[in-house]
Amino acid sequence: MIAAAVFVILPLCLAMAAFSDLFTMTIPNRISLILVVSFLALAPFFGLGLQAIGTHLAAGAIVFAACFALFAFNVMGGGDAKLLTATALWFGLNESLLFLMTDVAIIGGLLTLLILLVRGQSNTILAIGLPVPNSLLLAKKIPYGIAIAIGGFMAFPSSPLFIAALESLK
Repeated sequence: MIAAAVFVILPLCLAMAAFSDLFTMTIPNRISLILVVSFLALAPFFGLGLQAIGTHLAAGAIVFAACFALFAFNVMGGGDAKLLTATALWFGLNESLLFLMTDVAIIGGLLTLLILLVRGQSNTILAIGLPVPNSLLLAKKIPYGIAIAIGGFMAFPSSPLFIAALESLK
């Protein structure tokens, strides 16, 4: 039963963050809080000792520091920074680098290009009445929570907590 929580919490929180960012250009703080608290509650049940939890906390701290710097320079939104930090906690030190560098960076770049292309055609889209959220057409920001969520979905099967939960079912 506890393994089910591992399989549901991260994907559900990422999906909620992506949809919220898409439609409102915000990611609620409670999503990041749920991710942090649930990781800390679930990790001991799957054999992650203090040292392993410490490396996961270190991953979160490193990602937080980098994201805080990007936020300070107005490159990244605060919700994106908190979501990336909380998600990095689930992936740990080694997997976070893989998750951030490959999945989120590549998906984020593709998402940005796609949104810029859509915004370039915003007059046409509005004229023909396509149901596209205003945040995609009119906002100056990119809803990067979508890229974080897709990257998280792609990397989730390689996360230490997912692997440990899967092993507990055998």
